[in-house]
Amino acid sequence: MSYDPTSHLLLTPEDAEAPRRVVRLRELGIGDAPVPEFDEFARKLARVTQAPYAMVNFIDEHRQYFAGLYTPAIDQAVELDPAAAPTARPGRVMARDHGYCPHVVVRRKALVLEDVCDYPRFAGNPVVDEIGIRSYLGAPLIDHTGMTLGTVCVVDQEPRPWGRQGLETIKSMAAELVEQINQRECGDS
Repeated sequence: MSYDPTSHLLLTPEDAEAPRRVVRLRELGIGDAPVPEFDEFARKLARVTQAPYAMVNFIDEHRQYFAGLYTPAIDQAVELDPAAAPTARPGRVMARDHGYCPHVVVRRKALVLEDVCDYPRFAGNPVVDEIGIRSYLGAPLIDHTGMTLGTVCVVDQEPRPWGRQGLETIKSMAAELVEQINQRECGDS
């Protein structure tokens, strides 16, 4: 067996929980349409972290869906055009192999990338060239059943010194949104 140290660098992590997640998201009625409360949450997340882009992201086997999205200068998101220049804005739908949220979901842990270019595993991600993403801060949304539903995250086109404060902020914001999702479920019963 030969070892290629670069073979794992660009791979999106395997997500064995995805089929069960899709079922859980359907039960909750989230993950495939914009949710005004999640858009508002993304706006709050952007304000708290002072990041230009913020998302509430749900991931299935093939794609990511931003049910909550905040981008500068627009309230309505557009679909991401893979041929667009790096000035493109994140859209509501993104391929599963783009971005860093799939890593957060599989790891079930927050991820802080102050400058994605400092990490060979993440620097080659398509969002670097297609959207110009240079920094990422995200945390998993783990509901009361123990299922990782998705993530909350913020990104910037400039390196950001998120630090421990950023990590604590994104984790507490994720916990706040999980509580909101749990309340939605109780309210629907």
